[in-house]
Amino acid sequence: MAGVGKLLKQAQKMQRQIETLQGQVSTKEIEVTNGGGAVKVKVNGGGQVLALTLDPEFLKEDAKLVSDTILAAVQDALKQAKEYNDAEMQKVTSAFQMPGMF
Repeated sequence: MAGVGKLLKQAQKMQRQIETLQGQVSTKEIEVTNGGGAVKVKVNGGGQVLALTLDPEFLKEDAKLVSDTILAAVQDALKQAKEYNDAEMQKVTSAFQMPGMF
């Protein structure tokens, strides 16, 4: 039974670390620029879009080009946020090892 107690303590420690990490992730800001600086997207580590900045001159371009450039910037920013989040989560969960699992 001592093993179960140790396992429970590990799980509680990991839960506290994950809660701390979630707070840190939400404050991490990632900024992506696309279209030669015409589009800037800022997201937090949790993938929430915080800001979108467009160069007014860029808006005079073809609507499809503008749309595609904005979409590419947002997707890139969200991808980077997910990669950051996954890497940070891996740091926390890799320390937690369950005997007989994985």
